[in-house]
Amino acid sequence: MRIYGNRHIKTLPGELTRPTLAKVREAIFNIWQGQVSGCRWLDLCAGSGSMGAEALCRGAVKVVGIEKNSQACRIIQENWQKVAKVDQEYQILKGDLLKRLENLGGETFDLIYFDPPYAAKLYDRVLAKIVDLELLAPTGELAVEYDPKLWQPLELPGLELFKEKNYGKTAIAFYCLAD
Repeated sequence: MRIYGNRHIKTLPGELTRPTLAKVREAIFNIWQGQVSGCRWLDLCAGSGSMGAEALCRGAVKVVGIEKNSQACRIIQENWQKVAKVDQEYQILKGDLLKRLENLGGETFDLIYFDPPYAAKLYDRVLAKIVDLELLAPTGELAVEYDPKLWQPLELPGLELFKEKNYGKTAIAFYCLAD
């Protein structure tokens, strides 16, 4: 797989992780193009780590990823190490998403990308946890990748749905903190 700057990163073979489609990844970074440089990025259900790697390539100062698959975590670590500059910080947390989010309490992130296994039914619980732990910075944005046949974005306490984009069978919902 190739990311920003025509850099090659490793991915897991088979269907263990579902990398974000190149057209979706490109669209996200086009939408967030003025916000990535200097940001703190959180990558939930990091998979191959392509979104976090792209954020590092585009100047994020800190990237944190959560992924439960240990083989994927090793590949993410290798990919991020390859693309990160000396002044960038990155960390991959292995384990259950809801439990590992607890470890981030007290930190805030400018941009959060959440791409769970579509059928895992994690959406509402994870979004509520992000609000409860105050992980999203006051001016931050959260992008949620989903299959419209399996989940529909909704207004949640503390979050405001402000934009939706569709890319074939994949959709992205954008949230910010509610006023």
